[in-house]
Amino acid sequence: MAIAASAPRLRDRHWSVVSIVVGSGVVAAIQVGKAAIATPMLQKDLGLDLAAAGWLSGIFAILGVVGGIPAGSLIARAGDRRILTLGLASLMLGAVIGAMATGYATLLASRLLEGLGFLMVAVAGPAILYRMVRPDQQQFALALWSCFMPAGMALAMLGGTLFSDWRALWWGSAGLAAVAITAVWIGIPAAPKRISASLRGTMRDAMQVAAGKGPLLLAGCFALYSLMFFALFSFVPVLLMERMKIPHAAAGSLSALATASNIIGNVAAGYLLARGARRSALLVAPYLIMGLSGLGIFLQVFGDMPTLLLCILFAAVGGLIPAVLISSIPLLAPSATLVAVVTGLVMQGSNLGQVVGPVAVGSAVKAHGWTAAAAIILISALIAAVAALSIRFNDGARR
Repeated sequence: MAIAASAPRLRDRHWSVVSIVVGSGVVAAIQVGKAAIATPMLQKDLGLDLAAAGWLSGIFAILGVVGGIPAGSLIARAGDRRILTLGLASLMLGAVIGAMATGYATLLASRLLEGLGFLMVAVAGPAILYRMVRPDQQQFALALWSCFMPAGMALAMLGGTLFSDWRALWWGSAGLAAVAITAVWIGIPAAPKRISASLRGTMRDAMQVAAGKGPLLLAGCFALYSLMFFALFSFVPVLLMERMKIPHAAAGSLSALATASNIIGNVAAGYLLARGARRSALLVAPYLIMGLSGLGIFLQVFGDMPTLLLCILFAAVGGLIPAVLISSIPLLAPSATLVAVVTGLVMQGSNLGQVVGPVAVGSAVKAHGWTAAAAIILISALIAAVAALSIRFNDGARR
């Protein structure tokens, strides 16, 4: 209640836009989380091992590894609402193709298409908030936006247990994307088109952004956070079922609880930043706590309940990180016109971690067991903490 009471009061129209944008992000994140909860069903139906299942989660983000900056540049030229709508349409089409897939290769290809849609939504969402929400209200709006990933993944894990067939889950996610498209088209005003898109303009924007140390460090920090988060939560349902002998439905509910706890950190970051908390401290401490929690989870040093509580702590504390990084983009962008491009670069980092995390852990667990994932988490946390300390935030600046 204290957080809600202290939050800036957005005007009614702004609340409507924020709700639609965050809702669209949640729909996009559901496409990510559905692969995790559907892994046992996919293993049974298509005969997949954990490495193959890891690719279903990882390949989702592979286009985002190289496409973030172009997507940000395109938004600056074509308009954020148009790109958000196209992203949701791509998610819907990918889900439909996946639902009708008869083999692993087609399903994998459909995840690429969904990944393209996710990238466009992830880059367009903050751009709309920067455009529609007053600067003094953006901190809280962006903290809400950063909740979209854990909220969507939690809903996927919770709702996924209601489906006995993974194809029905894919059809349901396509329907949600269709609803989101309608809401965006009706409820969000179009942005003025600035300049025509060109390869030369995109390359110029990319070079200008890449020349800055701050944006690159932001992207690196997001990559390492995303690697750690998805390394764990892409396999939490399977981990609970295999190690704790928990039924599928209960594993989905517990996974949703752990994932949703990430929202606590997202909202807390907005609260703390509004009160002048140091950004570096809000990054370094969570990274180190995530690294130590990962050791406890994967090394099996505790019993079932403490391990589950560590999963919740891992997500809740980690939730501070994306909110801090996203809200720092305007502070570290070379200019106000390049905020969308820097957002694209940061999303490239996020997608890189999303690709590497599930694939690395899936392969490591297949080869060496669950304990092999501990080193991946700890090393990533230490590197991320060093990178966060290297960022020079200008907290007094507001573009």
